[in-house]
Amino acid sequence: MLRLIIFFLYMGGYLTYSLPALSRMKKLDPIMPVEKRDKIIHNVPQRWARTVMKISGSKVNVSGQEYIPDGPVVMVCNHEGDFDIPALLASIEKPFGFISKVEVKKAPIISSWMKVMNCVFIDRRNRQSAIKSLREGAEFLRQGHSLVIFPEGTRSKGGPVAPFKVGGFRLAQDAGVPIVPISIKGTADVFEKNGRLIKPAPIDICVCPPVNPKIVKEKDARLLAHDVREIICSSLSEKRIAS
Repeated sequence: MLRLIIFFLYMGGYLTYSLPALSRMKKLDPIMPVEKRDKIIHNVPQRWARTVMKISGSKVNVSGQEYIPDGPVVMVCNHEGDFDIPALLASIEKPFGFISKVEVKKAPIISSWMKVMNCVFIDRRNRQSAIKSLREGAEFLRQGHSLVIFPEGTRSKGGPVAPFKVGGFRLAQDAGVPIVPISIKGTADVFEKNGRLIKPAPIDICVCPPVNPKIVKEKDARLLAHDVREIICSSLSEKRIAS
């Protein structure tokens, strides 16, 4: 319970503390190189995420970052729990935005930071709006930004990896960028499996070799989604055997 209380106190305090930085990020020179601009912006949420992971008492082990290529990519991850995003933000050095449900837009300050990070908000109940959001995401990629997607669409809470939805894969196809599969194991042990209390747990993040943009472009989206899911599931199986 104490960790949960500290977490919420930190969340509220850091969001208020970050307002001047948020204002500065919004005023960054728009002609600044994308890579430099994204790195400056990424620094603030990364500091937040690293403190969050310290509060949780969890150790994040990340491997394979050398596989992440330069330039824009779509990082595809399984979705165990609410701590997936802070674990990724704390550990992955490449700046990224992510696909989020549209309801998060109502969260003050958080949604403003997400917009600055070039996150994409999707209303899954409105097909027309969802298609428009995916086109926006593809444009972000073409501009040189990277995105993280969780194609299961909902948290597995440590259970089996659900089938992948194809929307995010079409986004990568439209932009012609590599897909980087990433497996996450252990985040559900921090929160979802503890009656919504925060407890320390080991977390493993494994970055797998990227799927070449030519293959991404040419392969059927459903088959691509299936193949990337198989890569992630294989990575998770190896982690279970190793542990």
